Amino acid sequence: MKIIYPEIFSEIKSVSSLFTLANRDYGKHEKGLDLGLNTNSSVDDFNFNLAQLSKQSGMDLSNIALARQVHENRVQTVQKSGIYDDIDGFVTSKSNLALAIQVGDCAAILVADTHKRVIGAFHAGWRGAVSGIVPNGIRMMMNLGAEPKNMRVYLSACISLESFEVGPEVANHFPDSFCDYESFEKPHVDMKAFLNYQLSEFDIPQSQIQISKDCTVLNDQYFSFRRERENAGRMLAVIMLNETFDT
Repeated sequence: MKIIYPEIFSEIKSVSSLFTLANRDYGKHEKGLDLGLNTNSSVDDFNFNLAQLSKQSGMDLSNIALARQVHENRVQTVQKSGIYDDIDGFVTSKSNLALAIQVGDCAAILVADTHKRVIGAFHAGWRGAVSGIVPNGIRMMMNLGAEPKNMRVYLSACISLESFEVGPEVANHFPDSFCDYESFEKPHVDMKAFLNYQLSEFDIPQSQIQISKDCTVLNDQYFSFRRERENAGRMLAVIMLNETFDT
């Protein structure tokens, strides 16, 4: 099983994190390691895949918070596991509670302030991005005591500028500096650059932000809704505070 372990957290004992790939030769059928709650895989498939991920990664995912994501900007502070409706982000200061975000072209953003022991996980498609899911999440982490100067961030693989063709009704939601109106027949949007800009507005040091270079549409190691439509599974991004207080 291929799993990405974000380097930005790799030397921090107090945080565990991961991001899955499609692993198309895994899982119970040809879809691979589908970890989405809103796909056409069954609940049994999801539970099987989650158990396999926990076993293969060594990360205890028995206490996990998941969301039925709706592409909006609501973030919730959570203290227990479960499936939460109508939200697109979590923050917590509770140890051994895994926060999980499902994506299949949208970006997953994992954030940790290990000094204050606060973490967040946010789902950013274009609607969530322009409506402020990331600023909302960072502010909620700050409400729990986190400080942007201490935050480390992982921004996952997602749709790239090259692949993110949109109509003017979508492009108009973004500042022109994040839209390419010249290189293609229709506007294209740079989601990673826009999300990084939102993070920089909080003065999070750029050296503490890891941005995946991969495009989910162009790289079939990832699921892509734009490429596969209803047959697409979902990757899972997970972050958890461990009991150890080493930073």
